[in-house]
Amino acid sequence: MTKVTPIRPALRVVQPPPPVLTFEDVWVEYGETVVLERLSLQIARDSFVTIVGPYGVGKSTLLRLVTGQDQATRGQVLMDGEPVGAEPGPDRGVVVKDGVFPHMTALDNVVFGLDCAGAPLLGRLFGSKRKAAVAQAEDMLARVGLQDARGLYPARMSEPQRRQLALAQALIRKPRVLALDDPLGGLDPGVRQDLQELIGDLCQGRDLTVLMVTRDIKEAFRLGARVLALDKRRRDPQAPGRFGATAVYDFVLDRKSPLGMLSEMEAVQEMVDPSPLLGEWPDLAP
Repeated sequence: MTKVTPIRPALRVVQPPPPVLTFEDVWVEYGETVVLERLSLQIARDSFVTIVGPYGVGKSTLLRLVTGQDQATRGQVLMDGEPVGAEPGPDRGVVVKDGVFPHMTALDNVVFGLDCAGAPLLGRLFGSKRKAAVAQAEDMLARVGLQDARGLYPARMSEPQRRQLALAQALIRKPRVLALDDPLGGLDPGVRQDLQELIGDLCQGRDLTVLMVTRDIKEAFRLGARVLALDKRRRDPQAPGRFGATAVYDFVLDRKSPLGMLSEMEAVQEMVDPSPLLGEWPDLAP
């Protein structure tokens, strides 16, 4: 009897990797004010997620849940299947507008993270370890374009330079999750575009998951491989704090990298028409 050989091998089922972050029916309440409600999300590893929404809707609160600065009133936030810690650890970096230390030079701001990691009791490395940390910090400053500002204090730096410094300060610890709270807000358009490209370049190829709050919808679609929009599904004019916000839009963009090959307008037009968002949230319009 002739043996029949299969033309192709049996199919192998490939399971997707587990998410790095999971929000399970998360509520955040302060007294009688509900900020977030019924928030359930999964954030994939090595993804770039941008977050938009109107003022006061809980965008920064969502980031603080990830870093551990805020705690869910109900539900839970998990990282790799475990509840997130109560403090930002080395696995979670944070970048805010005014997050650098004013009494330290640019170099010392970046070295400080390595000091804390390598000498948690003394808060400072010495000898060969100190030299290695300084060299690593100088390399990071060069990567963000601050190689000539290493000896400057933040007060002597321009606003864009302070934003670059905050990014270097966060990335030097090699976090697995990076929370960016409107890091480019208030900058001139040309400078903002340059820093968008810098963030996109620095965050690629690092095994890094990024959550970035922005008030610019074009920026959200230009940088993000996934765009989350937060808003309230229910409103009570007599009690504005009665209901909280949740993810009302969730757009996954079909691009291989955060910046992709399309211009920002082409990306928005191909993926979604943003006019409904601008209509609902006029304060987001550029």
